[in-house]
Amino acid sequence: MDTPVSESSNNNRETLDSVVIRFAGDSGDGMQLAGTQFTQTTALAGNDLATFPDFPAEIRAPAGTTFGVSGFQIHFASHDVLTPGDAPDVLVAMNPAALKVNLSDVPKGGLIIINEGAFSSANLKKAGYTSNPLDDESLAPYRVLKIDISKLALAAVEHLGLGSKAALRTKNVWSLGLLYWMFDRDRSSTIRWLEAKFANKPDIAAANVAALNAGHAYGETAELPQGVGTYKVPKAELQPGEYRNITGNEALAWGLAAGGRLAGLPVLFGSYPITPASTVLHSLAKLKHFGVTTFQAEDEIAAICSAVGASFGGALGATASSGPGIALKGEALGLAIMTELPLVIFDIQRAGPSTGMPTKTEQSDLFQAVWGRNGDAPLCVLAPATPGECFHYAIEACRIATKYMTPVIVLSDGYIANGAAPWRIPSFDDMARFDVRFHSETEGFHPYLRDETTLARVWPKPGTPGLEHRIGGLEKGYSSGNISYDPDNHHKMTKVREAKILGIANDMPEQAVELGNDSGELAVVSWGSTFGSVNQAVRRARSEGLDVSHIHLRQMWPMPRNLGDLLRGFRKILVPELNNGQLYRVLRAEYLVPAQPLDKIAGMPFKVAEVLDGIREHLQA
Repeated sequence: MDTPVSESSNNNRETLDSVVIRFAGDSGDGMQLAGTQFTQTTALAGNDLATFPDFPAEIRAPAGTTFGVSGFQIHFASHDVLTPGDAPDVLVAMNPAALKVNLSDVPKGGLIIINEGAFSSANLKKAGYTSNPLDDESLAPYRVLKIDISKLALAAVEHLGLGSKAALRTKNVWSLGLLYWMFDRDRSSTIRWLEAKFANKPDIAAANVAALNAGHAYGETAELPQGVGTYKVPKAELQPGEYRNITGNEALAWGLAAGGRLAGLPVLFGSYPITPASTVLHSLAKLKHFGVTTFQAEDEIAAICSAVGASFGGALGATASSGPGIALKGEALGLAIMTELPLVIFDIQRAGPSTGMPTKTEQSDLFQAVWGRNGDAPLCVLAPATPGECFHYAIEACRIATKYMTPVIVLSDGYIANGAAPWRIPSFDDMARFDVRFHSETEGFHPYLRDETTLARVWPKPGTPGLEHRIGGLEKGYSSGNISYDPDNHHKMTKVREAKILGIANDMPEQAVELGNDSGELAVVSWGSTFGSVNQAVRRARSEGLDVSHIHLRQMWPMPRNLGDLLRGFRKILVPELNNGQLYRVLRAEYLVPAQPLDKIAGMPFKVAEVLDGIREHLQA
């Protein structure tokens, strides 16, 4: 927690600038639920925030083991928040495994709230402890609040007559009540949520509300150890408007629905469940009243083929997956490129290769998105930087796909997909329409007639009299649309398809510098979800007097038309990425600039300190 900036006179709460809290426990302990409710309550309190849910890939790992630990981190502040925080000021550890996995991230002097009721000899052994950390000196550098949360939660709901297993499940809500008291949060929204969620199970609803209130009451009445106080974080100064919390996957879903409406087209979303993309399908399934049809196919190939077929029929086809699924979709994606049909693809990246680490974040699909298909198969690739930006870039993908008759990949990742942030709800009436006009002229028609400016082919709707045609995966004649094996024609068509995609750069903004000067000693070039940590690191570096600027890419292919000239204005270029160095290789290949990598391949986002250390080292090299 930041150094107190003032103290409230009415209740003696220390007023803090920002706080980072991490909930950690077994994957069955409800840490995601507790974190999500704390997030919603904090948003209602008017703080800016960013979250990072972190959970195991196993559906149900053995209880009490370190590889079954689930976590949820929230950073909330009275100012603009760009990251979920480098380290937790407060760690809530529900069992020994949660403490062991997360203790190294807690700074000295940090507050650790421990459920000592779970520190049995069996649980200590499962977590790999040879002695009880509550009894030895290993926690001496920290402020520790030991509470038998399990026992207190059971006592809070005893009057309801629940079984011990069901009663014990309320311990996450009990700890939530304690934190609500400690950080001056209002319980009413969570109580309403619990009563609505368990409306058909009133005894469960009553138990959770009782546990929440009991945790809050404990904070009010207990004698807390020295150094454990109560705190308040003032409201952030946000742009006026109506806000809600949004995750990246929700924003992609809503952006796709909005894009379909702005294009005047129905949307067909064909998808197959895969972590961490599945919630896009879940969100879109609720938007049927906005002209969205969802189809859960039997596999990844069927999912994208249904979307290609929908676009051929005059709808806007879309699909979503992660790296393994995008690999399976590759051939059908090439079909959409050859037939030049609009298609929107959301790639929610995760750690790989193969199955890899399904619940961990990574940025390792850039090569796959830009170049990962057989033949010369170019398309447009976009990469939003935040959960809120996903909404805009989903709409932009729809616009580009329909204007240029091309597939568009939107690269997100697990961090953006599951992380939440306050989002100012835009007015649909203020959004620019890009209504699609289907080709209707029969004279001289063939399916590969092109717009002279965009090079996009016409879009004839099947069944239109006089516009009968055939398309498919075989090469087509430039002047006829018929199947062609002519070598010169294939050369020309390949070049035309490339020129069409490269021309999209003329329809998009030039690259700007996010922070710093347009030239100088060092440019730090980032993309996608690394925006927040890199921006904060560059800000701190500049406060130290270092000559460094931040450039963040959202247009991954084609790249911004001025990017090469901009990069050449810097003596050194550093590229932080959550992969083994993909963008830096693209930059070196395209612009012959001396880009160098700063990679992290740990399934976790960058910490601000890691990027700042990289900046210092690179400037000294």
